[in-house]
Amino acid sequence: MSGKVKSGPELKRDLRQEAKRIEAQLQAIRRRLRQRLEAEFARGELTAPQRMVMGELVRVDGMSLKELSARVSLAHSTVSGIVDRLEKQGMVERAAHATDGRVTVIRASGAVRRFMKTRMPALTLTPLLKALERADERELREVQRGLNTLERLLG
Repeated sequence: MSGKVKSGPELKRDLRQEAKRIEAQLQAIRRRLRQRLEAEFARGELTAPQRMVMGELVRVDGMSLKELSARVSLAHSTVSGIVDRLEKQGMVERAAHATDGRVTVIRASGAVRRFMKTRMPALTLTPLLKALERADERELREVQRGLNTLERLLG
């Protein structure tokens, strides 16, 4: 080590490289945490547009086809076809709007809502729990300290 203190553009370049490394690590961690969940989703054999539609229907409990089309930025006819296929698979349900019988409300089925409420958290937490079980007390403190520091610096 030369003992030279970095400043200006050289320091910014080093920090940019460090930020890229940290972002890559966070993405790798996110992928590992979601691996079991993604495998479960893959078994459902949903296309990317179907997953987008399901994601919105899980986030918002019921909406019209028009609202859903706007939320996923797909044509009304495309979303209508997606909803038809998802309904045949038992993943979505259609019902008349409570106050306007001309409007049909689309929502995730009870089975999907139960999956999202019970099974999904277990699929995402299990890899983290197993990793933390392998850590000793010092490592647990280090992980928490590092996450706390990063969160504070970002906030």
